[in-house]
Amino acid sequence: MAEAKQILAITMGDPAGIGPEITAMALARPETYKKCKPLVVGDAKVMTKALEAAKVSGVKIRPVSSVSEAKFEPGTIDVYDLANVDMAQFAYGKVSAMAGNAAFEYVVKAIELAMANEVDGTITNPINKEAINLAGHHFSGHTEIYAEYTGTKDYSMMLADGNLRVVHVSTHVSLREACDRVKKPRVLKVIQIADEACKSIGIAKPRIAVAGLNPHAGENGLFGREEIEEISPAIAEARAAGIDAIGPVPPDTVFSKANGKMYDIVVAMYHDQGHIPLKVLGFQYNPEKGKWNAVNGVNITLGLPIVRSSVDHGTAFDQAGTGSATDSSLLNAIDYGVRLAENRHHQGGF
Repeated sequence: MAEAKQILAITMGDPAGIGPEITAMALARPETYKKCKPLVVGDAKVMTKALEAAKVSGVKIRPVSSVSEAKFEPGTIDVYDLANVDMAQFAYGKVSAMAGNAAFEYVVKAIELAMANEVDGTITNPINKEAINLAGHHFSGHTEIYAEYTGTKDYSMMLADGNLRVVHVSTHVSLREACDRVKKPRVLKVIQIADEACKSIGIAKPRIAVAGLNPHAGENGLFGREEIEEISPAIAEARAAGIDAIGPVPPDTVFSKANGKMYDIVVAMYHDQGHIPLKVLGFQYNPEKGKWNAVNGVNITLGLPIVRSSVDHGTAFDQAGTGSATDSSLLNAIDYGVRLAENRHHQGGF
């Protein structure tokens, strides 16, 4: 007997961005329904328009007002319809409070459905931070919204593309503040989260590389003492607890080593230290065709009581409505969401 597929709530993202059309592309693929039961949380009218933008044919939009109404059938995209976009004011590629509020409401509704166990996991499309703040929702990103609405204090972001996985000690803060946040308790907590995250996707004995903060991982204090005073003590405590943590590893080589399967995951000290190598690897632009061949990568929030994975790119307002965007990152996010939800179902969490 085949195992029941996981129900995944997929937020539409900012209506003015590429989220709706890449969702249309991904859910027009019959193979997506072989992996999971997808339910879009968004606006049915915008999704109908997205089918046209994405040049998707033979697929219809089906508005629903509850999870129980969804049929999860290929050829029909079930949309948990919040009907919160005024199409008379709607325009692709424009920052607006209306679109920001709509996108925010999709995220909150998906969280509510997951917290109530009506869905098994959540997948998020890109939001525009300026737009949601214009709407009066003062959050710096999805991660902070999820933390607030699930009551989570200890959490971290994991990025993944192929062999390379990265978690962060800090994310959406200034570089100056990020350096100040490199403290032993936080570094240790993120090492623990990294270990649990790898196990949640089937890596039984994770090898965790911990990046240094400073050039050459401080060069024995010559370029900074954070490695000596904060990072190394955290690694030592993690190892004493049975976690295979290695480092501090110089940040200019650690990501290449991880991509070469020397490590299963890297603990990065701040946002760009982890994001840049992932995006160099996953974002592939074709100058001859003037378009992206691939925009790969997945963003996963760890430490939450619910599953959340996301595309690892922005709203791409310059491409919105043109049908030129790729759904590769969303497909990757769905794959990770399925793996995480299935593991949570079998193991009772991660």
